[in-house]
Amino acid sequence: MTVAILLSGGKGSRMGTDIPKQYITVEGVPILVYCLKTLNKSEYIDKIQIVADKQWHDGIIGWLSQFGLEDKFLGFSAPGATRQESILNGLRDIRRVVSDDDFVFVHDGARPLLTLAMIEESIHGMKGYDGVIPVLPMKDTVYMSKDGECIDSLLKRDEIFAGQAPETFIYGKYFEANKTLEESGEIANIKGSTEPAVMAGMRMHLIDGDERNFKITTKTDLERFEEIAKSREI
Repeated sequence: MTVAILLSGGKGSRMGTDIPKQYITVEGVPILVYCLKTLNKSEYIDKIQIVADKQWHDGIIGWLSQFGLEDKFLGFSAPGATRQESILNGLRDIRRVVSDDDFVFVHDGARPLLTLAMIEESIHGMKGYDGVIPVLPMKDTVYMSKDGECIDSLLKRDEIFAGQAPETFIYGKYFEANKTLEESGEIANIKGSTEPAVMAGMRMHLIDGDERNFKITTKTDLERFEEIAKSREI
C-alpha cells in the first residue's frame, strides 16, 4: 500500500499574492488540483492525505467533488510550524491505515507537473531500498563558501545533486526517524524531507528527476506554469 501525503499548508509569502500559491487557479484549475488529478490517476497511489490549514478544507472538499477526485481522499492533517513538522503530522494521521512496511509518498501541492511516470519510477525504485528521491545533476560549477564572501573550496559537480519531490519512504522507518528528531528538538532545523532518512541511516535510492517538475515559489515560476498550462502540454 502507498499513501501520498500532499503538502498544502504553505502560506506562499514569497509570491506576494492574496492566497497561498497552491490555491491559485490556472486555466480554470487550482494548482493543488493538478497534483490531485495525477495522484488519483496513478495505479501506484492508494490513498491521499492532504496537509492543509483548516480554513481551506471546505474549498478542497469542493474541488474534490467538482473534479471527481474523492475516491482516494483519506483526510486532512494540520500544518506544522515547518514543512517537516507538517510531514510528521501527516505520518501520524495515516498511522491508522498503514503498516510499517507500506510506502509513504511525499509531494508538494505547489509542484503541479508531477507525472504518472515519475510516480511509477519512484515506486519501482523502492526495490532494495528504504526510500527514493528524484534528483537533478548540477549544471554549473559549485563552490563552497563558509562566509558567503570568499571561496573556500571547489566541489565536484558530478557528486552534487539537487533534490526534488516526490520522495518515497518505507513508512515505519521514516516515521521513527522523524519522531526521533521531534523528541530531540532537531526537527525544526530540517531543510529537506530526505534529511531525516539519511540521518537515520536509511538507504536512499537516487533516480532521475524532471526539469519540468519545478516548485512554484515565485511569480516567475507561476508565469512559467501558466504558459505550460495554456499550451495544453499537461
